[in-house]
Amino acid sequence: MMATANKFVDDPRVREAALTIPVYGQLPFVPERASGCDIFTRDGRRILDLYGGHAVAALGYGHPRLVQAIQEQSSKLLFQSNAVALDVRADAAEQLTRIAPANITRVFFVNSGAEANENALRMALMATGRKKVLALTQGFHGRTAAAAAVTWNADQWYGFPARPFDVDFIPRDDIAAAQSMIDDSVAAVIFEPVQGVAGAYDLSTEFIETLRSATSRHGAVLIADEVQSGMGRSGRFFAVQTHDVMPDIITSAKALGGGIPCGAVMCTESIASNFGAGALGSTFGGGPIAAAAITATIQGILAEHLLANVREREAQIREHCVVGPVYKIQGMGLLLGLVCDRPAVEVRDALLDHDILTGTSSDPNVLRILAPLVLQESHVEHLAHALSNLVPDTL
Repeated sequence: MMATANKFVDDPRVREAALTIPVYGQLPFVPERASGCDIFTRDGRRILDLYGGHAVAALGYGHPRLVQAIQEQSSKLLFQSNAVALDVRADAAEQLTRIAPANITRVFFVNSGAEANENALRMALMATGRKKVLALTQGFHGRTAAAAAVTWNADQWYGFPARPFDVDFIPRDDIAAAQSMIDDSVAAVIFEPVQGVAGAYDLSTEFIETLRSATSRHGAVLIADEVQSGMGRSGRFFAVQTHDVMPDIITSAKALGGGIPCGAVMCTESIASNFGAGALGSTFGGGPIAAAAITATIQGILAEHLLANVREREAQIREHCVVGPVYKIQGMGLLLGLVCDRPAVEVRDALLDHDILTGTSSDPNVLRILAPLVLQESHVEHLAHALSNLVPDTL
């Protein structure tokens, strides 16, 4: 029987439930508008958003630079495909290559993080002619066929009858295992410098350096998945820059357009030289609106010195937020995991009662902070005060 929505019902949660596939667990409020780091709900609440729409809202909500760029581009040229060259697309590519590691000189625009990782893996397989990919335990790279194939524990929901290539998983931060497993049969190693879904677990510099040296030695491609850790969230534009490691490919999405769906695969000249007309494609990748949003987001981060702000807010959180249920903090920048003495979902719900929105992770005891890069000192003070009012678990 076909589902129907009652148009007279005023609650969008009821209306969505009647017509959409119920795959998302939704929180008990309805946003009506947002500004900066604040969400204003239909029932009059003002909620401090420390989750940023899954790390998307780099400049916060309603940022004048981003809004103006989207409005102006919409009025000039809403869409045109990659069949023609566009100044706005060239601008975005120039901006991205300027902020990336020095060896990254080429960009392929797509629509999402999963699509970016899908294409990065395909490019590595084609460039090397090999059939095996290594990923890390606890890593997450997306839900499409190739991206999910390299996602830890994806067997629980993968759905496809077979993986498109051979996959194995290196235990994270295990240097000896990495040196042993990376050999001449490996096309690529894909990793998140900070494992976001896993609870903002930051890999050690020594381990990432090992991935780089071993892949270089065996002719394999090193792919840094910076979908969640990139675009300033680590306190640098890309987290690998903190480790002074240069991967062959970097993938980006989420905060890339500040809220406009977009993604990018960035690579070296050597990788790009393997591809010509028709080798890759994306209808909406690099569209005018997305390209304008990418440029505005990068320019906003630079103009407002938000990389420094991220580092300052991280230091403040680390100093003042190991209180109440939180006994340790991991991660980098504003991709942080607050390790709790009880299930993180309980802490998230308690903080929401204090009008603070945070996120959980695949680690049941880690609460995630993915706040906009414009987070202010007073916001962290609010979080610290709320956490201190949550009595530590003494059981």
